[in-house]
Amino acid sequence: MKIEDQLKTNNLPPARKLSLSILVTANLIDEQVAAALKPFDISIQQFNVLRILRGQKGKPANLSTIQERMVSKMSNTTRLVDKLITKGLTERIICEANRRKVEISITDKGLDLLEEIDPQVDAVEKELIQDISEEEIEIVTNCLNKIRN
Repeated sequence: MKIEDQLKTNNLPPARKLSLSILVTANLIDEQVAAALKPFDISIQQFNVLRILRGQKGKPANLSTIQERMVSKMSNTTRLVDKLITKGLTERIICEANRRKVEISITDKGLDLLEEIDPQVDAVEKELIQDISEEEIEIVTNCLNKIRN
C-alpha cells in the first residue's frame, strides 16, 4: 500500500514521504515481531538485550555496552536487564577486584529461549520481505545506511 493511500493525503514532499514510509514500515515490523515474541513473554527490547549478550560469546557485558549496541536506544536499560534477571535469562556478575563494577551475562536458560525464539522471528522477517528481491534488499539497505551516515 502506498503511504499516500494509508495517510489519505497527496503531494507529500519527497523527504516527508520517505520519512513517513520508513516510520510506518518500522512500526509494522515492530508489531509483527512483538506478536511473535508475545507467547514467550518477552519484549522486543528484552529480545535485543539477549541477542547482544549472546553475541558476547560467553563474555559478560556492562550496561553501557548493552545500551550502545541496542537497536532502540533507551535510558532504562537497567530495568530491562532487571526483568531478564528476574526471569532467569541473564545474571549479574560482580567483579571481585572492584565491587562497583557490575557486568551482565546471558544464562543457559536465556540461550535456550533464544534458540526457540529465533526461528519464529526469522519466519516473520522472511514473510515481510517475501516480495522483495535480494538486489532490492541491497539497494534499500544501502539507502538506509546513507540516511544514518
